[in-house]
Amino acid sequence: MSKESLVYSLVRTLTYPVRWMPYTAIHRLGRLLGYIAFYCMRDYRKRALSNIALAKDLCCTPRETIRIAKQSFQNLAINCLEYPKFDVDKYLDQTIRCENPETAAALYAKKQGIIFFCGHQSNWEALFLDGTHRMEGVAIGKAIKNKKLYRWIISIREKNGGKLVAPRNAIFEGFRALKRGAFIGIVGDQGMPNSGYAFPFLGRRAWTSTAPALLAYRTNSPILYAHTRRVSGGYRIRYSEPLWPDLSKPMEKEVIRLMNHLLTQLQESIKQYPGEWLWQHNRWKQQTPQNVYKRFRHDCIAIILPSEPDAFRALLPHLSTFRQIYPLDFLSLLVPEQYRHEPLIDAEKIYYRNLRETLLPDFRFKLVFNFTNYRPIRAHYERLSAFEVLDLPTLEKLAEPHRPSDLSDVLKRALCRPGTLWMPSKSS
Repeated sequence: MSKESLVYSLVRTLTYPVRWMPYTAIHRLGRLLGYIAFYCMRDYRKRALSNIALAKDLCCTPRETIRIAKQSFQNLAINCLEYPKFDVDKYLDQTIRCENPETAAALYAKKQGIIFFCGHQSNWEALFLDGTHRMEGVAIGKAIKNKKLYRWIISIREKNGGKLVAPRNAIFEGFRALKRGAFIGIVGDQGMPNSGYAFPFLGRRAWTSTAPALLAYRTNSPILYAHTRRVSGGYRIRYSEPLWPDLSKPMEKEVIRLMNHLLTQLQESIKQYPGEWLWQHNRWKQQTPQNVYKRFRHDCIAIILPSEPDAFRALLPHLSTFRQIYPLDFLSLLVPEQYRHEPLIDAEKIYYRNLRETLLPDFRFKLVFNFTNYRPIRAHYERLSAFEVLDLPTLEKLAEPHRPSDLSDVLKRALCRPGTLWMPSKSS
């Protein structure tokens, strides 16, 4: 038996009893498993904690950050457990209920195509299952590696007659659906640093696909924001009023207006139920895979500068290299107080008087560069959200095979792919 088949069989066997459990029991079990997963799934835990801390508008204390992260893991566990239940539930129209279906029904009756926009909130599968119970529609779905498992998931998503399309076919299939008066559902809160459009999502710059707005403008179709929330034993969905494109305005301006409106609605609903959003995905990623190795590609980075005058002065000319490597990422400099008036790169400045003050209770930093000799820094930040804490010897070792010439060269060759910010020599 192949690994794919083994995983598929194991998942189906372990989740089989869940098919016959009531939703309230599934939710209780999901909360327990999500609580365990929070402590066991290290990388996802770090990403969730960092992302919540990055959401400025939530204004979370460290304790609140941990609480919301645990709730998000519990929400995700419940979602996974509900797949087998959705597969056999003959009364989904009672489990998943739309509070104002007439908003979409009036448009659908006129054979008007509709774009449903939502985020990874609550159980986002509920929206498509409810919509296809009453209307013809398609949704964008990214495949998972296990083909057998994905075919099972697809069969659940399409049980009411809807159709899942791959992201590469989204625009084409979206046009077709809208032109024949069907709907297309788009989960639009993924980080897309190559999109060219950014919005201050929850107070932090986030890059987002403009596909919903582009489809709306080019087909003169309305967009309905759909908010899903979990209630005891099921889900409730509520649609916004239709958001129509203004075709008398230039497309570039209308796309921005439409996206700003949609993302404002999404972030407001997240503020109401922060524990029901998927904080584990890279919402605030700022760059594509082109330059930096995946291992070092993080959106929020701390650089801790040394207090010794010689070490500080030696590092100063090379700080601009960090901004060259991470041009859009959120950089924070931890700077000794005595250098408060030194001109530094464009980054958040946090001043410290002694090395103990570098141990900030801050979950934001996914990567830390420590140029001091203060050893507690590594353990402290790795206990929070840092995937790695890199010091100068580590960077030099990473760059050594490529024969760096100075510290800037060390940084480029240690962190970036060959042929991007540095060119490998023939001998290396």
